[in-house]
Amino acid sequence: MINYLKSERYRLLRKKSLHITSLVCLLLLVAVATVLYYSQKVDPNFPYGTSRFYYSNIIGGGGFIIIVSFLFNFSLTGKDTDVLKNVVSFGISRNTIFWSKLILTLRYFLLLSVIGIALMIGLGETLLTSDGQSAKDFLIALVNMLPIILSAFFTIHSLKLLKVGDVYIFIVMLLVFVFSGDLLRILFRQVTSLNEVYKYTPDALLHDNLLHFMNHTVTFGYQYWITGVLLSSIVLLIGVTKFAKQTID
Repeated sequence: MINYLKSERYRLLRKKSLHITSLVCLLLLVAVATVLYYSQKVDPNFPYGTSRFYYSNIIGGGGFIIIVSFLFNFSLTGKDTDVLKNVVSFGISRNTIFWSKLILTLRYFLLLSVIGIALMIGLGETLLTSDGQSAKDFLIALVNMLPIILSAFFTIHSLKLLKVGDVYIFIVMLLVFVFSGDLLRILFRQVTSLNEVYKYTPDALLHDNLLHFMNHTVTFGYQYWITGVLLSSIVLLIGVTKFAKQTID
């Protein structure tokens, strides 16, 4: 597995798309902070030149983060899957392939996330008006988001390796991470014992996390981790099991 990891790492680092995606993400963070900073300079009454509003773009930007997750996953699960037949023929197990690609893409995704968070806090606390608590609240809100974002990352990884089309992956991501709360609320609203289930869906939790962050009331929530870990376990189990039996052309 170590040798396969090294070869995959070499191929990953040679992907121009990975570096372009990383650079664009960081530049967007700088651009947003710059726009807010100069808007505040031009208009002293500009209400959005605060670090809390700046951070809210990420706390409320789950969809953007999921798109970045897709692009990172695509680095090793896109056209590279065309050579899997050769890899398997050399005796590399399917489990090794599944977990190696996941570990590598996740590692660089998390590295970019850490760099982006550090950059945001640096810009937010130096260029924008800070209330002294926004950076701490930002980190707490990110901890709440983490398991749900990871579950989205794992879902994309599993679906890509199972050769599910990008359009269908997009539909699945919308249903699970954008509309699941509304769908379950409508489905179970007449069932007393289940009419609160929607509150534990990814989109409802992310929305709740944003509201608490903006209201200065954000705290660590176990419910985010229950939902995230449950989703992650399900998609990884299905992914690795199906991939082990999948015919590779």
